[in-house]
Amino acid sequence: MSYQQILLRAEGAVVMLAALALYAESGAGWVLFIALLFTPDLAFIPYMVNKQLGITVYNAVHTYLWPVILGVLGILVDASLLTHIALIWATHIGLDRMLGYGLKMDTFKDTHIRRV
Repeated sequence: MSYQQILLRAEGAVVMLAALALYAESGAGWVLFIALLFTPDLAFIPYMVNKQLGITVYNAVHTYLWPVILGVLGILVDASLLTHIALIWATHIGLDRMLGYGLKMDTFKDTHIRRV
C-alpha cells in the first residue's frame, strides 16, 4: 500500500469517526442511522443502464460535496433531519474510503485509491 493510499484511508477513517461522533452527540435515533447507512450504495443501480452512467452517479453520490451542502443547509434552516442524513452520508463515504473504496475511474474495479 502506498503512502498516498494510507493517507486517503486515514482521512476516510477520521471523517467517518467525526461524523459518527457528531451523530451520536446529536441524540438522533440509531434506527435511522442503520436504515440509511448503506443507501448511498443504491448508486450502483445505474450500472444496469450503462457503465458510464453508473460511474457518474456513483461518483456524484460518493463525494463529500453533497453531504456537506446538506448538513450546512440543515443547520441554516434548523432542520435537524437534514443534518442527521448528512452525517450518516458522510459516515458512509468515510467508511468506504477507510476500506479503500474510492471514486470510480474507467471501470467499476478501478478507483482513485486502488484497484478493488
